[in-house]
Amino acid sequence: CAAAREPVVWLQEGRTSHHAAPQHFCYTSTRAPQWHDVWTRMKIRVNSSRMIRVTQVGSEEELEKFSVWNVVSSFLKEKLKDASIDVDLYSNKTCLKVELLEPRTEYSVIVFRRFDPKLFLVFFLGLLLFFCGDSLSRSQIFFYSAGISFGLLASLLILVYVMSKIMPKRSPVYLMLVGGWSFSLYLLQLIFKNLREICKSYWRYLLGYLLLVGFLSFGVCYRYGPLENERSITLLSWALQLLGLLLMYSGIQIHPLALAAVVTAVCTKNAHYPLHWAFAAYRRVRSARLGPSPPRLLTEEEYRLQGEVETRKALEELRHHCRSPDFSAWTAISRMRSPRR
Repeated sequence: CAAAREPVVWLQEGRTSHHAAPQHFCYTSTRAPQWHDVWTRMKIRVNSSRMIRVTQVGSEEELEKFSVWNVVSSFLKEKLKDASIDVDLYSNKTCLKVELLEPRTEYSVIVFRRFDPKLFLVFFLGLLLFFCGDSLSRSQIFFYSAGISFGLLASLLILVYVMSKIMPKRSPVYLMLVGGWSFSLYLLQLIFKNLREICKSYWRYLLGYLLLVGFLSFGVCYRYGPLENERSITLLSWALQLLGLLLMYSGIQIHPLALAAVVTAVCTKNAHYPLHWAFAAYRRVRSARLGPSPPRLLTEEEYRLQGEVETRKALEELRHHCRSPDFSAWTAISRMRSPRR
């Protein structure tokens, strides 16, 4: 069995390997991630002259292992001339196999690492959501734009769900819809990969789809309106902040630096609470050490002014009380010692 195994080609970073037959490849990381690899992406790129199928696995044993799911997924995989596989900086080993669909197909395989601006954009978006989640949860523009975007993305999933309901149970297409969400996510991935070609060839249908689904999503958002309940707004704000933290963590490739960035963001946003508690504790400790401060006495001028103000205030209250309908003048006069005075 060991002799029947296909030989595995071990890849080296920065070196291009050329082949013309189906082959198994593996790559082992030679150095630990450094601090300057914060937004660095490592990839294995396969360039071919014709259509090929590339399958990624976790180890050498899985290259030879047979399973029904691997066969089904290989048929669902998109056939490409150029394929790119992301490699985790912390993974010890990454393996893949290249299958040729036509004879005499030449292809090349190379491992490289470079700065990925998408990771920086993901980190920046997470930073924006975390620090601006409170204001975004109360913004009507964000509510409608998020609702329309969610409607555009969820429309394909709804379409697959409706098709699974109206499709006959014995139809062969129904077998493809059994996966449900997984098949829908595969369709979304396929659409995003070929988005440029779709925009170029079918831009009229794409524009009509965007206008129709966008108008329906806007109608649903307008029907229910923006959030008004404070608890709902608070929950949305917490959800945006949590999503921002997840994006910040996933946007940094170095795990300790990602965790440090998340902790720093949380401490920075909530720094006023510890400062307020520390200042209150300091005031209590200081007052306990110094004891109660003696009351300040009024000066002669302050005493005279305060007497005039309080006298005018008491006379005005007395006049208001005497003019009220509940006040009995005869009763008040009968209780006075000298009514004329």
